[in-house]
Amino acid sequence: MQFTFLNDKDETYGLKKFLNNHGISHRMYNELKNSGEILINQRPLTSDGKIHPKDVVKVTFPDEGSDDNVPISNNPLEVVYEDSNWLVVNKPAGLTSVPGPSNRDDTLVNRVKGYLKKHGSNDLKPHIITRLDRFTSGLVLIAKHRLANSLANQQLANHQIQKQYLAVISGNLDNNHGIIDEPIGQVNNEFRRQVIPDGKPSVTEYWVQKNLNHKALVKVELHTGRTHQIRVHFTYLKHPLLGDQLYNGPLDKGIERQALHAYYLKFYDAFSNQYLAFKAALPLDMQQIVE
Repeated sequence: MQFTFLNDKDETYGLKKFLNNHGISHRMYNELKNSGEILINQRPLTSDGKIHPKDVVKVTFPDEGSDDNVPISNNPLEVVYEDSNWLVVNKPAGLTSVPGPSNRDDTLVNRVKGYLKKHGSNDLKPHIITRLDRFTSGLVLIAKHRLANSLANQQLANHQIQKQYLAVISGNLDNNHGIIDEPIGQVNNEFRRQVIPDGKPSVTEYWVQKNLNHKALVKVELHTGRTHQIRVHFTYLKHPLLGDQLYNGPLDKGIERQALHAYYLKFYDAFSNQYLAFKAALPLDMQQIVE
């Protein structure tokens, strides 16, 4: 994968700093020097040197080849958007995001790898940016190569990727809009998370979309990214999600998994210098419990 960067500032940079400003980390820089290529004004790199105004730096990364420990899956993949840098897919409930001890053959990563292979990509190590729990459906952002992964993870760390969800909770809320600002953590290394005084800062904002009989459809935006954050926060409010067995949500309301769907995703695409935004409609199982 090849990228070209112009120094359009009236400032001279060290090469490493210049590339770091474009998302290339120290590790990626060493990889370029060892097995890739760096050209400055079409000339091979002879030293770390300086990048002057109007200089052009072209970098070529080695391919991210196939990892034999991650088998290819050719099972279906619903692609919402694709270009040379990104994939946005609509993950179905029940599909694990990444391989683990209980499933190494058919996760989202396996399916994306199969999709990339089928379409002739030389980079076969997909990077999941916005991972979802197994039984949460909806939009997932995937970087197709290491530079896209680096740029997206910087946005993720700075809370610059906007993610909104639709959830069906038990009961009705007193207010149509609210912010849940309660720390989340683990007790005794349990898989289940809780609101605890010494947990990590966690902020969830919600808007009630529809009040129904003993349940409500809510739109939720994450301002932090803790594990199970939405599920934990609504359980704390005593309004757990329908179908959420782990957090004691009601299991007799017509849905067999937590009623949670990542329906909106927005991020900045540094390659095209524009924001990209996507929506995914409610899946059938959630439609049926709100209509």
